[in-house]
Amino acid sequence: MADSDGSVSPTPIDPVEAPGQDTDVTADQWAAIKQITDKVYRYRTKDGHDPSKIFHRKVNKRIIPDYYEIIKEPVALSTLKAKILRKTYTRFEDYVRDAALISHNAQTYNRPEARAYHDAITLREIFQREFRKLVDQGIITAETAKYPHLGDLPPVEDVPAPAEVEEEEEEEDEEDEEDEEEYEDESDEEGGRRKRRRGARSMAAIAKREVGGRGERGPKGDDSRKRRGRPPKVDTPMEARIKAVLKGIRKFKNDKGQAMIHSFEKLPDKAELPDYYMEIKEPLAIEQIKRKQKRKKYQSVDHFLRDMDIMYDNCKSYNMEDSQVYKDAVALQFETHRLADEEKAKPDTDYALEEGRMPLPNGITHNGDIWKIGDWIHLQNPNDVTKPVVAQIYRTWQDTDGEKWINACWYYRPEQTVHQYEKHFFPHEVVKTGQYRDHRIDEIIDRCFVMFITRYSRGRPRGLGPGKEVYVCESRYNEEKHKMNKIKTWASCLPDEVRDKDYEMDLFDKAKKVKKEPSPILHLLKDESKEADVQPRWGANNAPPIVGAVFRGPRDEHQSPPPEPSPSPPPQPPPKAAKPASTMPPYKTPEMRRTDIHAPSNNTPHVSHAASYPSTQAPQYHQQSASPAPIHHPHQYTQQAANTYTQTLDNYANPQGRYAPAQRVPQSESGYPRMDEVFRLPDNANLAIPEDVRRQFQQDEHGHVLFFTAPPLDTLPNVKPGSAVGHTARYLAARLRARIDARQKRKAAGLSDSDEASEGRQVAVKKLRREEFDPNLGVQIRSTIDEALGLWIHQMQAGTDRLYQDLYGQQWEEGKKYEAELLKASQTKARELQEGLEQSRQQREESRKVSLLPTGVYKDDWDPRY
Repeated sequence: MADSDGSVSPTPIDPVEAPGQDTDVTADQWAAIKQITDKVYRYRTKDGHDPSKIFHRKVNKRIIPDYYEIIKEPVALSTLKAKILRKTYTRFEDYVRDAALISHNAQTYNRPEARAYHDAITLREIFQREFRKLVDQGIITAETAKYPHLGDLPPVEDVPAPAEVEEEEEEEDEEDEEDEEEYEDESDEEGGRRKRRRGARSMAAIAKREVGGRGERGPKGDDSRKRRGRPPKVDTPMEARIKAVLKGIRKFKNDKGQAMIHSFEKLPDKAELPDYYMEIKEPLAIEQIKRKQKRKKYQSVDHFLRDMDIMYDNCKSYNMEDSQVYKDAVALQFETHRLADEEKAKPDTDYALEEGRMPLPNGITHNGDIWKIGDWIHLQNPNDVTKPVVAQIYRTWQDTDGEKWINACWYYRPEQTVHQYEKHFFPHEVVKTGQYRDHRIDEIIDRCFVMFITRYSRGRPRGLGPGKEVYVCESRYNEEKHKMNKIKTWASCLPDEVRDKDYEMDLFDKAKKVKKEPSPILHLLKDESKEADVQPRWGANNAPPIVGAVFRGPRDEHQSPPPEPSPSPPPQPPPKAAKPASTMPPYKTPEMRRTDIHAPSNNTPHVSHAASYPSTQAPQYHQQSASPAPIHHPHQYTQQAANTYTQTLDNYANPQGRYAPAQRVPQSESGYPRMDEVFRLPDNANLAIPEDVRRQFQQDEHGHVLFFTAPPLDTLPNVKPGSAVGHTARYLAARLRARIDARQKRKAAGLSDSDEASEGRQVAVKKLRREEFDPNLGVQIRSTIDEALGLWIHQMQAGTDRLYQDLYGQQWEEGKKYEAELLKASQTKARELQEGLEQSRQQREESRKVSLLPTGVYKDDWDPRY
């Protein structure tokens, strides 16, 4: 570690002042307090890390709310600085206690492997070392410097693992582990064990890998070829060649016995080498190249070699010729091309996959449709044909017999999982599993779609097609632990090939609120059922469980509590008598109302007001109800139509029977807030109503039955072309009387209609000319702008002063002055750093010149490798 005492403090402390009358802290102790605090801010480790940075401010309560539930006395370095500026320390022991609280709080809240935990230990060592120096100087006593007992820290061995293990981290760990094994040397040159370059994985990931693909909880006699813990490898010959090159370059070592590839694994830290990113325009490392290879971004081996050459050339451009990393780059670049040439010389048959699988990267054509990686599908479920398996395609290939296969990740429905009895689910919710199963292409039934919870309430995927199921997902399901863990990033749940692709959406007018519902298998709960006693009931081998289970027990700490029951609606008052039409305010209705809706007339049959009130909220997707549009006191024929349509919902063999939410006719664009007046059902729901029943009610031009929220007004026929609805007779009569009165007043004044219009135009022209040629108008505008800017600046300065007063109290002016000096020093330091970087760049450019002729010559003038 390095203690840079000579550097400028990033957070300076005000000068020493005489202590107040109500404090026992001496002047020497005040000076020591300020010096120690400043030294903590300036401390840096050998690698340039600032251990105090995370403790500069208190934890944000909105970001980490549970911190303040665990830590009852939060303290940060800003707390110490404010108390020093305000002279609120009455004893030196109070300062020691605050310093001890910073480390104690961090060690109490964080786990031992966290960086904050280790930084807290470093700060404690700094404080204690400085306190010992003060004891040796006689400024404080040993008893004063002793850290107080603030409570026992959680023992390291008893620190519980997070209750919610992030499954995406486990899957990424497994994928990285697989890559490391694939690219490692098969054996060390000295014949020893394999040298692992990775740290220890979580035990959950290890356990998952050991049981992944075996399914200990599944039925006996599973076909192991179909059940996997991760998707199978289905690489094309080109992809296999790239993997072979990446694996081959890992075995080369330099003269010091170090692996050459080690320096190229990751990009340098931007904080440590900012000039690298100023000089290198296309930074690349093995980490980025492997990610592109996994996501199928390379179209050929030469495309891959281009990125490898860019990586090596970046290294040679930035580093000196005599450096070890420069020499490693030259050697590795040569070996990379040599290995690539060897791999390209091999025939494709040398890269045949196990079991003779032939990859089909462009998808599989089946039943006139193309099924590709990333498609959401319904698969046949031999356990329950009414609940097809929701899955996403991960792999496509063809076997030696010419039969085409897919590998898909299953998504379970709530009734197929084991969960705590208070668990609630969204309608149409599914959970991601670790089941990656092989299926024949003819097992695909239809397309569907799974949306992440953050998008599900905002719209639906565009172009999915009518009658396709749309599901929502927010959790992963751990079948071994019976836990559902919230998904942090949806991209981690998707195949590598489609992670950076997005889909278009048809957005709702406003986000819909989706309410969770109780478990669909809550009726299976037994009085004494515990988690260890319940298991799902399995059926066919290559299918999800027939039914899951529920158990009694405490909720998981990350499980949301069940929603509060909705209060009973208040009793409905009796309907009021309709007011006369003349009392309603006039408004303009959009023209589309005329083309889409025809107001019912007296000679047109229509649904009565009491029998046709639809719900003001469109029903959710696939939500079964007694009627697509809820009706109060339904007639017999409307109930029959609703039952007929409900039967189509339950008929799995006819997916076209499913329908989207009811469509609403556009609302009025008038300035008056009004609810929707007319509703119509979608095509499928409308056709479910018998034709003889539909003919008894008013319909639009497309044959849709119209549902009205109120009886129509007694209006006159339209009198103007393009007008949507005619006005009432009383309104038209009142408007006519007003016009007649105005005309009589003009006649009494001796004015005609043409004279009034001409006079109005003349007044408008005079006003415009007066404003245009008024010389003082521009001056007034500029003066007003200057006054507004001055007032704005004054308010900003006053607001800044208030912030400093709240932070530093009576010493706010000094705090403001020192922070201004800090800003000035930071700007000076940044300018000096920029100048140093530019000087370093120029020196590197000069070092590459060789004086073979009177003028400078660059190496790339005669050697194409540079």
